[in-house]
Amino acid sequence: MKQYYVYLMSSFRQTLYVGVTNDLHRRVYQHKTKAHPDSFTARYNINRLVYYETFNNINDTAFGMTW
Repeated sequence: MKQYYVYLMSSFRQTLYVGVTNDLHRRVYQHKTKAHPDSFTARYNINRLVYYETFNNINDTAFGMTW
């Protein structure tokens, strides 16, 4: 069964980013290495994984993002 993740990342200055992915390791690596240099996370140097939650259904992830 495929798993999906809602994750929260932060910069040193505590700028926050919330994302959804089906491959958490790959996605965090992309953020840390600035694989997309023009992205929000690259511009604000967001590279710390603060929290993540696992879901079995992609539709359930929207509920995880409504804090």
